[in-house]
Amino acid sequence: MRVIIVDDEQLARGVLREYLGAHADIDIVGECANGFEAVKAIAELQPDLAFLDIQMPKLNGFEVLELAGQAPAIRVIFVTAFEQYAIKAFEVHAIDYLLKPFSQQRLDVALAHARAGPVQATADIDVIEAQDDYVCISTGGKAWLKNQRLAELEVLLDAGRFVRIHRSYIVNIERMSRIEPAGKDSHCVVLQDGRRVPVSRSGYQKLRALLG
Repeated sequence: MRVIIVDDEQLARGVLREYLGAHADIDIVGECANGFEAVKAIAELQPDLAFLDIQMPKLNGFEVLELAGQAPAIRVIFVTAFEQYAIKAFEVHAIDYLLKPFSQQRLDVALAHARAGPVQATADIDVIEAQDDYVCISTGGKAWLKNQRLAELEVLLDAGRFVRIHRSYIVNIERMSRIEPAGKDSHCVVLQDGRRVPVSRSGYQKLRALLG
């Protein structure tokens, strides 16, 4: 896989270079210290995957993607110290979102997503809840509101990972701990962080079909 690294911090580029060196199928074809270099490198080198910092002088990572246009088959993993950009990364269909500092193991997971294909930057999302015309996206104990309906967001998600278990909830099955009875003919999902999410009858049938 042909990869470019884009980060204005030399140390951050070095960490990525070291971690990527553990993967024999990765060929680092370019390194860029700013957004302008990145736009040019994407056009000229046509990499398969870009590790792209977000906050950089002059051009940020999102502006790089916009200016690069529809580069053939390029996939993006954002690498940043700022967690507030996670939702926007999801909106531009990034493969994953690495929050600095990250481990070799976390990078390996992101690469697995890239190899698997068009997986969106949703691996760390726990649950999504409808709140009128907004959705509340919860991840790692934090939450963000996004002005979008749950049904609109549902069609953008990986159906093998995210299941609409209730008219107001979509859950990441990789964040589930167990399913418990919650009363007569009703159930709830218990997430790994202990949160309990209601499950409708149809949602329960979906989970049974998916999980076996």
